[in-house]
Amino acid sequence: MELYEIEKALIKRYRTKLYVPFVKAINDFDMIADNDKIAVCISGGKDGFTLAKLFQELHKHGKKQFDLVFLVMDPGYNEANLKLLKENAEKLGIPIVIEKSEIFAITEKQEENPCYLCARMRRGFLYKAAQDLGCNKIALGHHMNDVIETTMLNILYAGCFKTMMPKLKSKNFEGMEVIRPMYYIKEKDIITYMKYSEIETMQCGCRIASRDLDSKREEVKQLIKKLKKTNPVIEKHIFKTALNVNLDCVIEWEYNNKKYNFMDFYSESKKSDDD
Repeated sequence: MELYEIEKALIKRYRTKLYVPFVKAINDFDMIADNDKIAVCISGGKDGFTLAKLFQELHKHGKKQFDLVFLVMDPGYNEANLKLLKENAEKLGIPIVIEKSEIFAITEKQEENPCYLCARMRRGFLYKAAQDLGCNKIALGHHMNDVIETTMLNILYAGCFKTMMPKLKSKNFEGMEVIRPMYYIKEKDIITYMKYSEIETMQCGCRIASRDLDSKREEVKQLIKKLKKTNPVIEKHIFKTALNVNLDCVIEWEYNNKKYNFMDFYSESKKSDDD
């Protein structure tokens, strides 16, 4: 498919599914300001490439004045995956900047939690690479389903209520922020757009995925899929939980690294017949 058809589809055929929720998330969470320089992070999968195309359209037609860098962190992809990544970037008209690292070589030697270490190292590398390129923000391709699954993972396996935030300030890199503009976009719509565009993206570039598959996330995916059979709006409800938190019905919470307990405010609370 020709590039102009791919780009036209994004603002015509898939406007309501992709471009509209992309712009809405940016506006709702104030993700972009004039004079920002944003590193759009691409790993070679469907999410990063869709994010890049959305940003290109916003750069052309949006009201804010900002610059873009399409940053690829090569953690040690094999030749076939790297070739596919470059070919897809060319087909999609995305001028990528590739920064090489040795992260796979380091993490594949770890017997325990190699995925956790890899994720930490990749994030740190991206921050540093983006900062060296003069960027003040990093855009990641997490979508609504990632948010939903992360919320459930924390509840079921970490024993806490935490969601994936639409934007975050970096603790270790002064002046840097992470933004997630695809926060309202469903994964199925990204898949549909990539298929329409005739782009076959990298499924997983990790050399140790077969040894240490993220089984808990897959379990949550399957659980949600099963629940949808009897409750078609289950995903919407999980997503909205972080928007409907009632602190009157929470035992403990944390804010700015300080713990609070409902007993701290019990004497001030209003009477209620609820139980």
